[in-house]
Amino acid sequence: MNLASPFSLSVIAITTLAMLGLPIGHAMIAGSVLYLWMAGLDMGTAAEQFLNGMYTNYIILAVPLFILAAELMNIGSMTERLLHFCNAFVGRFRGGLAHVNVMQSIIFAGMSGSAIADAAGSGKLTQKMMTADGRYPASYAAALTAVTAVIGPIIPPSIPVIIYALVSDASIGYLFLAGVVPGLLMAAFQMILIAFQARKRNFPVENPTPLRDIPMITWRALPALLMPVVLLGGIYSGVTTPTEAAAIAAAYALVVSVILYRSVSFGDFYRSVLASARTTASIGMLIAGAIVFNYVVTIENIPQSLSALLTGWNLSPITFLIIVNVILLLLGCLLEGTTIILVIIPVFIPSAQALGIDLVHFGIVCVVNIMLGLVTPPYGLLLFIMTRIANAPLWDIVREVLPFLYTMFLSLFIITFFPDTVLWLPRLFGYQG
Repeated sequence: MNLASPFSLSVIAITTLAMLGLPIGHAMIAGSVLYLWMAGLDMGTAAEQFLNGMYTNYIILAVPLFILAAELMNIGSMTERLLHFCNAFVGRFRGGLAHVNVMQSIIFAGMSGSAIADAAGSGKLTQKMMTADGRYPASYAAALTAVTAVIGPIIPPSIPVIIYALVSDASIGYLFLAGVVPGLLMAAFQMILIAFQARKRNFPVENPTPLRDIPMITWRALPALLMPVVLLGGIYSGVTTPTEAAAIAAAYALVVSVILYRSVSFGDFYRSVLASARTTASIGMLIAGAIVFNYVVTIENIPQSLSALLTGWNLSPITFLIIVNVILLLLGCLLEGTTIILVIIPVFIPSAQALGIDLVHFGIVCVVNIMLGLVTPPYGLLLFIMTRIANAPLWDIVREVLPFLYTMFLSLFIITFFPDTVLWLPRLFGYQG
């Protein structure tokens, strides 16, 4: 590569600005404008690409709506009621609260679509329950909360899957369905490991919830439990698009929290909207920067050049997936997941198509890789978040995370080399891939 070429200087500028602390979205816009200037192209093209990309993709609207739904759930009593529901069923086993942590992530996966939202909301409450009276080490509770939060963006709905659909043109509905089995598989492996650790480390057994109380606990949690049914039922029945379903999810969370549970004040609502707006703005700038930079990548013909290179190597689909897994796992330790989906994965999509790899299967493999990056040392974002929440040393959390990370790698191996584990459910609903 010619280091003096416009593209090389553009990449160097983006990397330098990002390392100096500029948000990566802004850095990509600046680097792309530099490329257009050096290549003698109209710099106004950057604004044109940004506007066309942001305002012609109806699907992007789903992102802020799911973020708002998660915020509204966290400020109301929906989270606490769902945790009591989970505890009623699995809290009676040894290591019961650890199992509750996994179970709540499965339920909340159908609501927020964000690993960070799950960890900072329901996960934070579960972590506090686990460490009360010294029942579990703070580092173990924090590590478990981090790895269970990863399940959220795999089981539908999922913000990373929505963004992948944006860059791949794959069906959101089938991508959502494809994430169900992998997410449940990861949860099952985590619960098996917890059962083993609970006996080995003599974790406490919680007081069992009397059977006569379970119907009332279920009834109190029912409006919250119905949210995934309303959300996914609307999508797969054809009544709503995923974006419309996201709007319904936000409205439903507001109605349940304000009217049914009466647990949200106007001040709480205002703060949740403000927090959602901040998160949406940061993601929006990242998407905007990636759209402009992807235009530069397209001008340079990089996806097609990479596809031709890989085709010349006569790679098999399995070998290609192994290479992609390794690259994404390494990048996931260093880069934010949305950046990887928007900038790196589009480069691989033409090669995947040329090798006959199903884009729904490929998307789930990519998303799982990126989610693993959130809990993989040294950078794993969720590890740093849980360090602040739990006030536990990072190294202690990393040590507790590693056994769970091994089970998650096993899940990744299964979904990579056995595509039917991903595609079985979509095919059941009519997917032809």
